[in-house]
Amino acid sequence: MAEYLLIFRGGDAQTAQQSPENWQAHMQKWMQWMGNLKEQGKLIGAQPLANSGKMVSGTKKVISDGPYMEGKELVGGYLLCHAASYEEAVEISMECPILEHDGTVEVREIKALAM
Repeated sequence: MAEYLLIFRGGDAQTAQQSPENWQAHMQKWMQWMGNLKEQGKLIGAQPLANSGKMVSGTKKVISDGPYMEGKELVGGYLLCHAASYEEAVEISMECPILEHDGTVEVREIKALAM
């Protein structure tokens, strides 16, 4: 089985946060989705990301605050999983709760690093 990185972008979290009950129900969907993947032996790890960070760029290694982008482009978290194929990884991503709030899931295969 290969490893895949699912990158979560955007999503209208404000809709889910309209009430504590809605937020709790939304978070329960995330826990159930990831719990199912764990039971199947497919979940490697997953974490949300803070909204702020630092950017290091160029040969001069310029440090700036960031990332600054539209909410729909902001990476909010990731999940690392095992899947037998790209198609299976995409199927896994289609159950992600972020899609219920107009978010996106980018699916990327992790390539083996020859050392």
